[in-house]
Amino acid sequence: MPTFSNMQRNLSYKKPLIPLIYIVVFIVYSSLSTIYPILPPLLAVLFVLYAKAIKNEDFFFIALVAFCLVIFESNFGYQLFSTLVYFTLAYKFIIPKLIQNFSCNSCIKISYVLLAYLGYYIFLMLVSKIFLLPPPAINYYIVYYIVIEFFFVSLL
Repeated sequence: MPTFSNMQRNLSYKKPLIPLIYIVVFIVYSSLSTIYPILPPLLAVLFVLYAKAIKNEDFFFIALVAFCLVIFESNFGYQLFSTLVYFTLAYKFIIPKLIQNFSCNSCIKISYVLLAYLGYYIFLMLVSKIFLLPPPAINYYIVYYIVIEFFFVSLL
């Protein structure tokens, strides 16, 4: 028969509320990045965090990153859940091939950033052709975003 001491919850297993503060900061930052194009939208950072969350099978963190991706899509006018579909497909089919073919960690990280931006653009072009939607626009800031986010991703 279990005693009351065995039935108590351990306080160390509770999830902290710190990620919720990061969500609020990301929402504010994402809104600012739509106003000021010099601020990168952090798509590659979200891709790396999404891949780590799936690898660790942390549903709470997957949900938080998914919420951030929905905020990203709504701020920049992309189709709803398109980043989630693309990131899931990329994690399932492309990332294992990258890890298998590249041995240096920096090469994998730069490929994550390129895959996040250029791969997502190609994915949106494909979706627009299939469903007869207007094609996504690309600007020259994308090169700047790739360089800046490579430094951010290398810190993760």
